[in-house]
Amino acid sequence: MNFFKKLSPFYNLALLYFVVSFTLRIVLLFHPITQSSFSFIESLKIFSLGLVSDFFVFSIALAFLWLYLIFISNSKYNKPYGYIILAGFLALLIYIASGKSIFDEYGGALPKIVLIFVSLKTLLFALFLFLPKHRNKIRYWLFAFVIFLYVLLILQNAISEFFFWNEFGVKYNFIAVNYLIYTNEVIGNIMQSYPVIPIFSTLFAITGIITYFIIKNSRNYIDEIPSFSEKIKITALYAVLFITALVAVPGLAKTENSKNVFVNELQSNGIYKFYLAFQNNKLDYYKFYKTIPNEKAFAILKQELPAISGKNTLREIKEDSLEQRKNVVLITVESLSADFMKMYGNEQNITPFLDSLAQKSLLFTNVYAAGNRTVRGLEAVTLCLPPTAGESVVKREDNKNKFSTGSIFLQKGYNVKFMYGGDAFFDNMQDFYSGNGYQIVDKSSFAKNEVTFSNVWGVCDEDMYNKAIKIMNAEAKENKPFFNHIMTVSNHRPFTYPDNKIDIPGNIKSRDGGVKYTDYALRQFFKQAEKQPWYKNTVFVIVADHCASSAGKTELPLDKYRIPALIYTPGAKPEKFNKLMSQIDVMPTLFGLLNFDYHSKFFGCDVLKTDYQPRAFIATYQDLGLIKDNVLTILSPKQQIQQFQLKLNEKTGISPEFQIYYDEIPLKSKNQSLIEQTISYYQAASYVLKEKEYQFKEIANKNKKLYANVRD
Repeated sequence: MNFFKKLSPFYNLALLYFVVSFTLRIVLLFHPITQSSFSFIESLKIFSLGLVSDFFVFSIALAFLWLYLIFISNSKYNKPYGYIILAGFLALLIYIASGKSIFDEYGGALPKIVLIFVSLKTLLFALFLFLPKHRNKIRYWLFAFVIFLYVLLILQNAISEFFFWNEFGVKYNFIAVNYLIYTNEVIGNIMQSYPVIPIFSTLFAITGIITYFIIKNSRNYIDEIPSFSEKIKITALYAVLFITALVAVPGLAKTENSKNVFVNELQSNGIYKFYLAFQNNKLDYYKFYKTIPNEKAFAILKQELPAISGKNTLREIKEDSLEQRKNVVLITVESLSADFMKMYGNEQNITPFLDSLAQKSLLFTNVYAAGNRTVRGLEAVTLCLPPTAGESVVKREDNKNKFSTGSIFLQKGYNVKFMYGGDAFFDNMQDFYSGNGYQIVDKSSFAKNEVTFSNVWGVCDEDMYNKAIKIMNAEAKENKPFFNHIMTVSNHRPFTYPDNKIDIPGNIKSRDGGVKYTDYALRQFFKQAEKQPWYKNTVFVIVADHCASSAGKTELPLDKYRIPALIYTPGAKPEKFNKLMSQIDVMPTLFGLLNFDYHSKFFGCDVLKTDYQPRAFIATYQDLGLIKDNVLTILSPKQQIQQFQLKLNEKTGISPEFQIYYDEIPLKSKNQSLIEQTISYYQAASYVLKEKEYQFKEIANKNKKLYANVRD
């Protein structure tokens, strides 16, 4: 047999992968979320380097196929070798099943996975050994299954990349890794958001057809099994390719250096991007980012927070007026972009209640979310510190006993609760909030008759608000003020909600419908709240957790971080605050309005103070940005720094304070002062977390009487 034909399983699958990847790049290139145009050189780079990257990445992925094919033979079933090998498999199976194997030391699912794998190998070997007449047929179907699995994974990955791009405008990143952990919510979300049965029926049908043709052109490998010398040649050839790929793939990743983010994303290989995201879920600031001496970082930070001293942010906050012990309800609204609201230019009238409430509130018109995920928004309003590199503090192991907004309220004798209509296990919210003194109210707290509608993310917002009203009525009878943090869920894909509530049916599953129902539910909450005796003594804080999308032409597109925020106090005079501010400033500003005296470790500031210096923090899990003085400074891994002049891209018919679109123009000459300020913020935040200087316990030890109510 021609030696080249014996490589047919490898090159036929590789050809399929290249065709699918090329097609996917074209589809993503013309996707509506790809908000960019490309020059000829950029297009050439996308497809040429993309093809090379695909070639080497798939070369590595073929390792499993090589391992399977190289051990196909008939000689190993000859006597006595076949029986010796089978005995070895059985001994290994008994060892693993004993529960005392080396795999059990690692715990988790590994022992079960290994047990299943070895059991299958033992069974298949026994079938080949004892049924020699059926050996060719069994081998054919096993070969067909392996090819089918490869084809299925190639096509499934392309579909997954498309839907991920459809949601986030990037190839796989840190979020995709997180989604593997929360399979129940994610799979449920997919089931309710997309026509899964038609998609997967079509997928399996196409996979079957492609598998048929690949087997037809590749089965010569099993019909005439290569000799030992030919397998040596195949192994040597593949070993060279495999080692070359291991070296080449990281090098190709370095060529993703275009200023146009979409070029980098389209050029990249999704599988390798997933691997990088998995590897980089924890980023040590001092290892990956530009640093300065810690003493200098805190000295620069002291210019922004004059009352601090040493390498921490501890300072005393003193007010001249009498403290107001009002109830506080903080509502973080899922995925509420600023441009959903009328004042920011939306013409769909999908937030009529929020639009009207804004006119009666202290309205912050120029607020930026800290990140692009719910855990970042929760971190921002709870811990009031800049978003540090890697995973949110909410999801880290060291996430308990932190200095938080809840700890301030606990100090003041408040009841403190976190309310979430879904399962608080998701995104580690339960562990984080319970570990910081909050009582948890989530879906598990609801009686059957309290749930009128739910989807994979939890009960609808109306049900959550009805539950909150009941709880607050009970709390009001305890003669203690309450602080309740409510996280909404309805404005999230699949965007399903109860029928006959708004003029957009829930089964349409539209983003506009999700936003409008969220707004409707909020109106119903306030209608109920107004009737309660505690209402007039309550302050309501409403802020988005993040925007609906973070995709844009640059790493940190400003319009994708601009969020609405307001503080509504019944009977108070409405005001507007138009200066630039961060999501981390919302709660410290509230404490100022309540005239709270307290020791603070917050990086967030009371923006109504005369010494407030406008700035905002925006970040992904690895790009850390500071907006200040009309300049965006971005710190990235490998000690990279970028700076952009922000030029307003003014939209007609919108007031100046509600303009959200900016062109980011690279600075020709770096502003060193702003670079050092950016480094000081993010390095100091990383330092206090790493050195446990952001613990609430330390302050409790200094003032045990005031903090007697804190659960240590």
